[in-house]
Parts: sequence; structure tokens; C-alpha cells
Amino acid sequence: MQEAHGQTGAKGAGDGSPDPNDIVTEDTGETPDPQFDPSLLEEASALIDNARTYAEAELGFQKTRAAFAGRLVGASLGLVIVALILLHIAFLALAVGLVLAFEPLAGIWGSIAIVFGALIAVVVLLGWGAFKRAKKLASLFSSPDEESS
Repeated sequence: MQEAHGQTGAKGAGDGSPDPNDIVTEDTGETPDPQFDPSLLEEASALIDNARTYAEAELGFQKTRAAFAGRLVGASLGLVIVALILLHIAFLALAVGLVLAFEPLAGIWGSIAIVFGALIAVVVLLGWGAFKRAKKLASLFSSPDEESS
């Protein structure tokens, strides 16, 4: 056991090595805080730098994703507009075709009246359905005392 005290680097009660808690700084004559570690500042600084780098990377990613989504929305909107235009043309062609199909049966003016009347009936039915749903939606957001009036 005595040999361990004589070895370099072995710490013992009487080996003369200073205890870190007993170190006195020469500048102030005070003992330093035993829990203060200069590497903590370095780690905190590295953590802040990492957080800043992460935030910048995340911001860049979100900007890129938003730009990509914007391009997709723009392209999709363009496709929807073209599809609606083509649908409108198709309905016009259907109406003209129906007028031509009914022409031998009811004459040109009669076939126009039949197709026009049928289209107006469809518009009225669609409008009535939309009105009923709008009324139901309004009742969802109205207070109970407003419903009775």
C-alpha cells in the first residue's frame, strides 16, 4: 500500500498533491467555484452555434418547400382552369348536338326551346340544392333565438 503513495499520479491523503477545492487564485485570493468549468462555456457556445445552424437550415428547407408547393399549386390551378374551359366547351357541344338532334322532331326553334328549357331546369335544380345547403350552413352558425324569427 505504501508503494502506491510513492507512484507518480497516485493521489493520497498525504502525498502533497493539491486538492482542487483548496486552490487559491493569485489575482483575488479567493477560491474558484468548484462547479465552474470553462469547457461549459465552449459547449454552450457550440450549442448556440448548432441551434443557429439548425434554424438557418430549417428556414431554408421551409422556404424551398413553400416555393415548390407554390409551383405545384400554380401548375394545378392552370390545369384546373384548362379543364373547366374544356368542360364548358363540351357542354356547349352537347347543347348544340341536342338542338340538332331534336330539330327533325320539333323544328329548329322547338329544339332550341327544348334544350334551353332543360338546361334552365338543371340550373334551377342545382341552385335550389345550393340554397338549401347554404340555409343549413347558416343555421349551424346562428344562435337558437335567431332560428325562431
